[in-house]
Amino acid sequence: MLSFVAASAMALAALAPTGGPHFTDPPQNEIVIDLVTVNGSGCPIGTTAVALSPDNKAFTVTYSDYLAQVGVGAKPTDFRKNCQLNLIIHVPQGFTYAIAQADYRGFAHLEPGATAMERASYYFQGMSQTPATTRALRGPLSDNWQSTDHVDVTQLVYAPCGEERNININTELRVNAGTSDPSTTSFVTMDSTDGSISTKYHFAWKKCTDA
Repeated sequence: MLSFVAASAMALAALAPTGGPHFTDPPQNEIVIDLVTVNGSGCPIGTTAVALSPDNKAFTVTYSDYLAQVGVGAKPTDFRKNCQLNLIIHVPQGFTYAIAQADYRGFAHLEPGATAMERASYYFQGMSQTPATTRALRGPLSDNWQSTDHVDVTQLVYAPCGEERNININTELRVNAGTSDPSTTSFVTMDSTDGSISTKYHFAWKKCTDA
């Protein structure tokens, strides 16, 4: 089990949307994220890292070997890659959290006629899974890509107060050669060898006494 510990947090201005749930400042106490299990062809052991932001507003997942490809040099199974992460986020007593937004980033090189797809979902153990979000990419393309999943305040799913529930994060990349030239290679990544590209999950905090 790997632990990632944040330093003392800076306060975030409280959010209190009219008619919606009450949001509070992030806790200023230490928060620990345990990366319990990592499974999938897109995240071999040792290629995935998790880090908490200094202000306790979000955490990032960085991949260093998450690539799906087709064409020259690709294996038959390389067209699809996936990753399943299981985390425990230890929060101070009296607080709970939901995932309010998720930012996914990567790079794609798609020849004319090729397509790619990124899909993601996350959920607390024993609770309903969030609907998967999907982003489609179409060639010709050779550029960075980004996808953001916003959750409406009325649909936020909070971890049960007083319980530590594992959170599961599932992602998938696919590439389809389509009508592209078979002598070429098309690929899509969700990786970052230099740490500049990462997947970010934004917290929505709530005090359990406010529930």
